[in-house]
Amino acid sequence: MHTRILRFAPSPNGHLHLGHAYSALLNQDMTRELGGRFLLRIEDIDAARCRPEYEAAIYEDLHWLGITWEAEVRRQSGHFDDYQAALNKLETAGLIYPSFESRSEIAALVDTRDRQGGWPRDPDGVPLYPGNARKLSWAERERRRRAGDPFALRLAMDAASARAGALTWTESGTGPQGQSGLVAAAPQMWGDVVLGRKDVPSSYHLAVVVDDALQGVTDVVRGQDLFWSTGIHRLLQTLLGLPEPAYHHHKLILDAGGRKLSKATQATSLRELRAGGATAVDIRRMVGLGR
Repeated sequence: MHTRILRFAPSPNGHLHLGHAYSALLNQDMTRELGGRFLLRIEDIDAARCRPEYEAAIYEDLHWLGITWEAEVRRQSGHFDDYQAALNKLETAGLIYPSFESRSEIAALVDTRDRQGGWPRDPDGVPLYPGNARKLSWAERERRRRAGDPFALRLAMDAASARAGALTWTESGTGPQGQSGLVAAAPQMWGDVVLGRKDVPSSYHLAVVVDDALQGVTDVVRGQDLFWSTGIHRLLQTLLGLPEPAYHHHKLILDAGGRKLSKATQATSLRELRAGGATAVDIRRMVGLGR
């Protein structure tokens, strides 16, 4: 029987909070139950927000929680060639295209379409891509790329979905509406997602799929907020010929107002809790994992 491989993959763009602690501890607990291997990955594609001091704090917090991992840590910023190779494969297959609108131009297009009767949003509430970049000729696309215009590389969702066919994944946790077992993937709900940009050869969706495959991850254990993203990941795995891991989406740790803990909302960090006298055992109890 193959060894099961799990991973915890935080981004060093802020300090870890109780939600991260729950996910990391659950991953380690499940790894031990499965007799598997536990990996740590640093998802630091976003150079503008990721900082070395936050990465150092991640190691410190995890050690304090009693979490151990295999010595080699994969840092995404050191593997851009892997992501570019995946983009090249998709581009050769005619499944991605560049869009050149700025964020403000896209916002204006969405506003216009909303006034015309509403424009669809993805599961995170972000408007689907409203532009017409797919209608640009190949010559015009190349001219604008050679001119140095900023662009985003988007997945042609209808063509990609048609090529992949119906997709599912095996869920041992629960989705937002209690989904479990064999779940039907619905990548179309995300529209033409961004897979890379001129200055960064990957998005989260592409990088996580490539990384999991290259690291041999067999079980992805993560929060319910990423449940519907699994549809995109299953689509990319199929298009790129990558193996399919099993998935386990766990509960989210919420604040007093019922919102998911987030770095963006200044959720109390683990280092603040530690400074206030909390122990690693306290953290386990606070997130519902007992001792």
